[in-house]
Amino acid sequence: MSNYDFDLFVIGAGSGGVRASRMASQFGAKVAVAEDTYLGGTCVNVGCVPKKLFVYGSHFPEEVEGAAGYGWKAEAPKFDWPTLRDNKNTEISRLNGIYGNILSNAGVELIQGRATIVDANTVDVGGKHYSAERILIATGGWPKIPQIPGAEHIISSNEAFYMEEFPKRVLVLGGGYIAVEFAGIFNGLGADTELVYRGPLFLRGFDKEVREFTANEVAQKGVKLSFDLNIEAVEKLPSGELNVTMTDGSERVVDCVMAATGRAPKIAGLGLENTKVSVNDNGTVAVNEDYQTDEPSIYAIGDVIGRMELTPVALAEGMALAKTLYNNQPTKVDYDNIATAVFCQPNIGTVGLSEEEGVARGIKLRVYTSDFKHMKHTLSGLSERTFMKLLVDDANDRVVGCHMVGQDAGEIIQGIAIAMKAGATKADFDGTIGIHPTAAEEFVTMREATRTV
Repeated sequence: MSNYDFDLFVIGAGSGGVRASRMASQFGAKVAVAEDTYLGGTCVNVGCVPKKLFVYGSHFPEEVEGAAGYGWKAEAPKFDWPTLRDNKNTEISRLNGIYGNILSNAGVELIQGRATIVDANTVDVGGKHYSAERILIATGGWPKIPQIPGAEHIISSNEAFYMEEFPKRVLVLGGGYIAVEFAGIFNGLGADTELVYRGPLFLRGFDKEVREFTANEVAQKGVKLSFDLNIEAVEKLPSGELNVTMTDGSERVVDCVMAATGRAPKIAGLGLENTKVSVNDNGTVAVNEDYQTDEPSIYAIGDVIGRMELTPVALAEGMALAKTLYNNQPTKVDYDNIATAVFCQPNIGTVGLSEEEGVARGIKLRVYTSDFKHMKHTLSGLSERTFMKLLVDDANDRVVGCHMVGQDAGEIIQGIAIAMKAGATKADFDGTIGIHPTAAEEFVTMREATRTV
């Protein structure tokens, strides 16, 4: 019989925390989860789920425009923001309930409130102490707002999901995937949208050719792209509008400024100072390959450790930890060839190495590319194009990178990620019969290398 209240006490009911707690409980551990905001974490509440719903909603004006080429005559669509926002809220509430049921059905005790670590084996929630053999930190991340004059007038993606009124003019600050996605959302829903980024090109870390192609497509759809620029100050005018002063001295008057300038691990007030847990220079919790911190009884997974800040990765880490600790099944997460998508417009899907990463590793690459107009747009009249890219290790013919910009890129790349995980070669791609007519078949019909690097 354990001398502790719980075998495992999880702080945070996001994707990683819920998966770890549910599986640990099913493996026989006595588990509790503390959560002070909402069940499901960032992804369900202010991340991938509501964002994807907004992306879907922002596509309809373009669909209506393109329908004319197919014989559909329609009046100009009229957008009602409260309908989208409130329908989204209803769906998120439904998902919150599902997460609550998942925990309850797994026998996990849910404790509502903010948890603070008292020592290596004790957690305080609302003044009550709980002892645990092990503690798991799964608190995720939180948006960072730049500290500039008028920062109080800037919203993050969190607030963007719940705005009272939809803005007519929006300035989105940032160059990561969240910034690019929200610029597309605002633009698609009808706002005059400008994306401002301090660097020369957004989506740093992605394949450069993909970034350049995406920038051109995003601009073609009406988003104003302003690179090598930043915000210096924001002032709220008597009219309620925001006057934004830029680093080049120019000014903008807009209704909304949204910053997507990074996220920080949510560890403030967690009580780490009461333990041996150390924090990396970038603010993430330091862990070993088994997600164990410098305090042997305390573990951490998900965005708070900053490895790959993706929901499926947090799920995999939670599963690996539960198997290792409570099922006598030591498990490691393989971080190679993890596919991801950016739900900008058009979408990006990517898995494996970028061309720049391949070159940096000294791999001789055969590069295959294709740039074409999707069959759908031969009649829609829309200018959107699709880009595909395969990177092949010339030494062994293995496909080491695959990238796509275009409709359903995420859906298509998911399947290719399985092939790459299995070690597929370019010969395997070439020997695969395509599905015709689809855009995806282009990946198995690119016969001639564009170049070698």
